[in-house]
Amino acid sequence: MPYFTADQTRDIRTAKVLADVFCAIMLATFWVVFFGWLGGLAAFIVTEACLLSVDWLVPSKDDAAAAIR
Repeated sequence: MPYFTADQTRDIRTAKVLADVFCAIMLATFWVVFFGWLGGLAAFIVTEACLLSVDWLVPSKDDAAAAIR
């Protein structure tokens, strides 16, 4: 799934980036509080890698049928 689709306006794209930054900061804060600095950093990296891989692997309506990236 592309991060930005062709039919999104500039305002929607800006809001999406701001929401993602806010969620990343909130997740990082939770992980550091629960697991400490080193464990929190590792948990944050693993979580973000999983979230980004899901965004990359999920097809969008703009992809051709049965297209493999």
